[in-house]
Amino acid sequence: MKKIIPLLLVGLAACLAPMLAAGPGHAEIVDRIVAVVNDEIITMSELDQMTKMVQASAGVQPKSKESQALKREMLEALIDRKLAKGEAKRRGITITDKELDLALEDFKKKNRIPDDAALTQALAKSGITIKELRQQISDQIQQERLVFIALGAKKAEIPEAEVRKYYDMHFKEAGGGNQVRLQVVNMPLPPDASAGQKEEIKKKAEAVLKDIRLGGSLQEALGKHSLAPQDLGFINQADLAPQLGELIGKLRPGEVAPIQTPEGFQLVILVEKRSGKPRSFEEAAPEIRNLLSGQAIQKQFVEWVKTLREKAHIKIML
Repeated sequence: MKKIIPLLLVGLAACLAPMLAAGPGHAEIVDRIVAVVNDEIITMSELDQMTKMVQASAGVQPKSKESQALKREMLEALIDRKLAKGEAKRRGITITDKELDLALEDFKKKNRIPDDAALTQALAKSGITIKELRQQISDQIQQERLVFIALGAKKAEIPEAEVRKYYDMHFKEAGGGNQVRLQVVNMPLPPDASAGQKEEIKKKAEAVLKDIRLGGSLQEALGKHSLAPQDLGFINQADLAPQLGELIGKLRPGEVAPIQTPEGFQLVILVEKRSGKPRSFEEAAPEIRNLLSGQAIQKQFVEWVKTLREKAHIKIML
């Protein structure tokens, strides 16, 4: 199955959920102005944050030349976001704290995150704070409302043939083969970690494994060391990197595999195995219709933002 890089801003949760399992970035954040949009500025820290989010969700670290192209693409997206936020403000579209609280709870539920402490720990691995996440969610809700108010956008009626085509291309392929439900415990190294810091993280990983192998429960072992697992849900085993797939194939449910990466250490827990069965068309159709309808509205929004650009003063300094 081919890996598909998710589109920016199509869905916040879809974009952020994989990020929670990703390791930390090492890019230095330099807070300087990279663009001016009317009376708003875009800083390098904002640009780096969005770039890291997309890289994490895509599961790739592009080469230097590709990274520069990605940054420019993210800058254009940030400009569109600033224009949309300005228009939303002009139209009096605001998001209350209560709405944000509910949206954040929904985000935690969808990503199987038990509490704010676990969320803080997960976000920290990618250099994001809860405050910044709340702002991202607020921007997303505001943009959705702006689309409906400014464009009078309604959910598009998606032809049955188009739904069927999408199902055949994506859902049938995604359902086959053996699947594994994994949890991951990340123990990242700090940027420019010393040999002593690397050894300390390594010993912590070894201590957790030792506690488990001596008969302790996984929950107790992780709690003892102030660690929390992130549930990745079911994944097609064939989609895993070959070495990881081979390693997972040797585990029984409940067992843990240690993995060392340049960014630190990970403990991968095999929760459950099952034979993958494709979802029926009837089961998947409502989800596909919502997805395709959202994409259609997003296209309308992109075209509408172009009209805002024509009237705006934009200066890029990247």
